[in-house]
Amino acid sequence: MTELYLVRHGETTWSASGRHTSVTDLGLTSNGVRQAESLRGHLDPSSFELILSSPRQRARRTAELAGFSGAYQPEISEDLAEWFYGEYEGLTSAQIHESDPGWTIFTHPTPGGETHGQVSERLDRVIERIRHAGVERAVCFSHGHALRALAVRWLGLDLMWGAHFPLDTGTISILGEEKDRPAMLRWNAV
Repeated sequence: MTELYLVRHGETTWSASGRHTSVTDLGLTSNGVRQAESLRGHLDPSSFELILSSPRQRARRTAELAGFSGAYQPEISEDLAEWFYGEYEGLTSAQIHESDPGWTIFTHPTPGGETHGQVSERLDRVIERIRHAGVERAVCFSHGHALRALAVRWLGLDLMWGAHFPLDTGTISILGEEKDRPAMLRWNAV
């Protein structure tokens, strides 16, 4: 089975303040640039046979700063875009809780946003593509909620379990196999 590396983009102004960011296309903060640059050397671009990225600039720039450019430039995949938050775009969880107490992206619907089924469907396409590519190592540059959802789908779990896997900016996680079963090999590593 493929080892799948998940890389969350570096910090943006909205991720630093806890604002939900999906379609708003923000660049990295100076700290986010440092986080992305610190990935260089921990990820050897030549060791990956499949390199994918969300279309958002924060994910693409993280890949570039981590050394994934030129011949190792990621293929852009719309399926790796962040969960679409609809009316909750730009809001913090505290602001959302004022009108929707107890809300989490993994357990509640999002007005005007993507459904759990839509997110599962597109991330299952990513998993299917990776598993059928026949590669030993793949890497995806993406976003916090999308990568958490991808991880739980890799493990064969319902999206609601994504709430139990916090994921910081500028981190690496690795999915793979243990005794012929999908497994999490490393999570939220700096």
